[in-house]
Amino acid sequence: MSLYERWCDATREKDKRKYYWTYVEKHGGRDEIQGDLAETIRSHYDRLERIAEDVDRLGYKVAAEILSEAMPQTSKGRSGDLGEILATELVEEEIGLRVPVRRLRYKDGRNMAMRGDDFIGAGYDSKGEKLWLLKGEAKSNKVLGKATVTSARKVLNRDSGRCTPDSLLFVANRLLESNDPDEYALGRSLRDEVGLKSLRADRIDHMLFTISGNGPHASLKQDLEATGTNRDQYVVNIHVKDHQDFIAAMYQEAEDLGDD
Repeated sequence: MSLYERWCDATREKDKRKYYWTYVEKHGGRDEIQGDLAETIRSHYDRLERIAEDVDRLGYKVAAEILSEAMPQTSKGRSGDLGEILATELVEEEIGLRVPVRRLRYKDGRNMAMRGDDFIGAGYDSKGEKLWLLKGEAKSNKVLGKATVTSARKVLNRDSGRCTPDSLLFVANRLLESNDPDEYALGRSLRDEVGLKSLRADRIDHMLFTISGNGPHASLKQDLEATGTNRDQYVVNIHVKDHQDFIAAMYQEAEDLGDD
């Protein structure tokens, strides 16, 4: 079972190309996924095999120090990053597109927010021929309100609803550094798209992802109702009542690699 299946109960509504998904933690769900989610958090900041190599060479304590240097230490930074991490995992589990670059590995500073699109999903159509993209905004708030939702939608709509060129080029260039032929081919397709801008709107989906302590604010559904139907539109909320305590606990576990 996927992380979300074990962690949450989901309610999904669909109207044409509009998807409204809400998730609430199951009883015992957090305990079920806590270890796996901690490992997932680590994997967004560094390759797991590299962390394991650090443990082999230097021991758990020093390896944990190295990992900690990549992770934000402020509550705001952790909140924002975890929103992106959980959004990425949802896209790959539920939509079938990949988020091919873990961009948090490339931050300028561990407490700094990255510019550009929060996450980009990429893949091909059912025939494996035509490029398909998803542009995403992730918001993590103790109390989610209309201003945050409006701001996120504004970002999704900029650049005519396309992935911002700098964000798409960043993903493309990372993939072009790969020795894997499939990764390289996807990177080439993305780089071509930066220049050609040939994708129609109906192959650039949008996702507004939120995780909040107050659950799905009414503005989320209102926002979705106001969107067009020329692309798939996903509006998602993860309701975690103890939002800030949850984030703090998950980062504490992610930084704890064990002991000698």
